[in-house]
Amino acid sequence: MPRDYKKERRQYHGKPEQMKRNAARKRARRMLEREGKVRTGDGKDVGHKNGNPLDNRRSNLRVENRSKNRARKPKKN
Repeated sequence: MPRDYKKERRQYHGKPEQMKRNAARKRARRMLEREGKVRTGDGKDVGHKNGNPLDNRRSNLRVENRSKNRARKPKKN
């Protein structure tokens, strides 16, 4: 069965809370791009040490390989 992206958007990604979290992750990435820590297409992710994407303090952000960051288990908030 093929993946239904429209349904996912409607049921999950389009919810205000998820949109807020996505915007916060993008803000963190842009902040580190301005500092020169990451570049577009470099294969790096900006990770949040405490697992909270809304916490964009510089001390809470880390740059690591995409595979390493995505292999981490999410912390329970």
